[in-house]
Amino acid sequence: MSTELEKYILAIITTDESRAAGGTAIFICKTKEEMHVYAKNLEAILDGIAHGIGDDLYVVVKH
Repeated sequence: MSTELEKYILAIITTDESRAAGGTAIFICKTKEEMHVYAKNLEAILDGIAHGIGDDLYVVVKH
């Protein structure tokens, strides 16, 4: 039985600081356009997948 984590959140990107808290990297952006750029770049850098959760929040996860 393996105890290795296989799925986890790598980063949170948001324009609404009140929507994010916790033990992962959080990026607060000023505009939705900036948020989209961060999500795309972090997706590539972290080798994860960015998922939009509403209009003002992305999570980058490792599957």
